[in-house]
Amino acid sequence: MIAIPAIDIFENKIVRLEKGKFDEVTYYKNSPLEQARIYDSLGFKLIHIVDLLGSKTGKFTVFDVVKEIKDYTHLKIQFGGGIRDTKKIVEILSAGIDYAVIGSTSVKNKSEFGLMVEKCTPERIIISADVQDEKIFVQGWTEETSVSVYTHIRYCTSLGIKKFLCTDISKDGTLTGTNTDLYKKIMEEFPDIELIASGGVKDMNDVRQLNAMNLYGVVVGKAIYENRIDLKELAEFAL
Repeated sequence: MIAIPAIDIFENKIVRLEKGKFDEVTYYKNSPLEQARIYDSLGFKLIHIVDLLGSKTGKFTVFDVVKEIKDYTHLKIQFGGGIRDTKKIVEILSAGIDYAVIGSTSVKNKSEFGLMVEKCTPERIIISADVQDEKIFVQGWTEETSVSVYTHIRYCTSLGIKKFLCTDISKDGTLTGTNTDLYKKIMEEFPDIELIASGGVKDMNDVRQLNAMNLYGVVVGKAIYENRIDLKELAEFAL
């Protein structure tokens, strides 16, 4: 399993939201580039960047930040936030981003999503399966759907997609531990996918527990910024 540090960006600053709520935002002192260089220096190979304003507006607002990170580090980037059409995904991948994280469009606009997969290939797409009570949420976690996470994964795998980033919304930013039961059920149903856990990681014990489940990866955010995890220990799980 690989550890993937998260950099959530709002107004060009690193922030963390609790359960995706913009009225519960915490700002951190390092710039995105400063933090990315720390990850690079410790041997991490992949980071997770979220354009929080982009997730609300559908516009790519962190182009300069991403360019800096690509210019001054060796890191690969998986990126999410407002990627809702084929033009946008082409723009983002052309900016040097390695993997595009797609959420709402894969649920709400399947014809457009099919074009995105065709244009950019399934290998460069990660599906963001944001769930609560095993139901998919969209539009920055503001809208519940009737689609189960299992139905959605089945649909996306039919298009050749293997990577899935599954976030339990009720856990995200809370430092209360991860939903291991959910990840276990998903892996039992879909043993061949590359499942990335996200949401609630509070310490290295959580990371080790997920590693024992043979997941593909885990995104770690707030536990890093609140000094609950030693980055050198986490780097043991770098690629």
